[in-house]
Amino acid sequence: MAAYDEIADWYEEDFPQLSAGPEALRGLLREGSGLCLEIGCGTGVHADLVRELGWTPLGVDLSGGMLRHARTRLPIAQADAARLPIRDRSVAAVVAVLVHTDMPAYFAVLHEVARVLRPDGVFVHVGVHPCFCGGFADRGDPAAVVLRPGYLDGHWTKDSWTDRGIRDKVGAAHWPLPELMNGFIDAGLTLDRFAETGDPLPIVLAVRARVNSGAAAAESRSHRR
Repeated sequence: MAAYDEIADWYEEDFPQLSAGPEALRGLLREGSGLCLEIGCGTGVHADLVRELGWTPLGVDLSGGMLRHARTRLPIAQADAARLPIRDRSVAAVVAVLVHTDMPAYFAVLHEVARVLRPDGVFVHVGVHPCFCGGFADRGDPAAVVLRPGYLDGHWTKDSWTDRGIRDKVGAAHWPLPELMNGFIDAGLTLDRFAETGDPLPIVLAVRARVNSGAAAAESRSHRR
């Protein structure tokens, strides 16, 4: 992704990491073992947490610039998350941390998640909260977040209340909450657990999901056609 290639060094050195993301990831991924694929791994900043929980991390990202930093933190592959170079039903866990707004084809990515997860696998999505973050939300005053019209309008935007973040640089996709949750269900994922983090309004909405074995088998057959 060219936009991230251009800002990779800034992201590695100066971007203020959102503490709510790792907090939610820890709470929903939990301890386990086996291969954990991180979709949109960026510079690989979550690899240590994944290892701490007992998993073996593997990162996938489109941006060569971001992966240049990630390669020192975990094994990586440069690939499109909507067409993962991963065998069917071969990974124990998949995580996507604060990246779904970077992926206009995120619903196709969810189908890929259902395809590559083992029947007993777990998927953890940690994303900016669709109801309280976006071009319609002014978080300039942390004590009084202002929400304007625009939440119901799914779109791509570079609108942002700050020039210190990332959205004014690379843009963001937005889906209202029902549309986003329906994307999980349509992909054959069974919603298992939820979490919100942030104050006074949530910054992050996190979801843990399991693969629906019947849907995964159908997805696998469709993928092979």
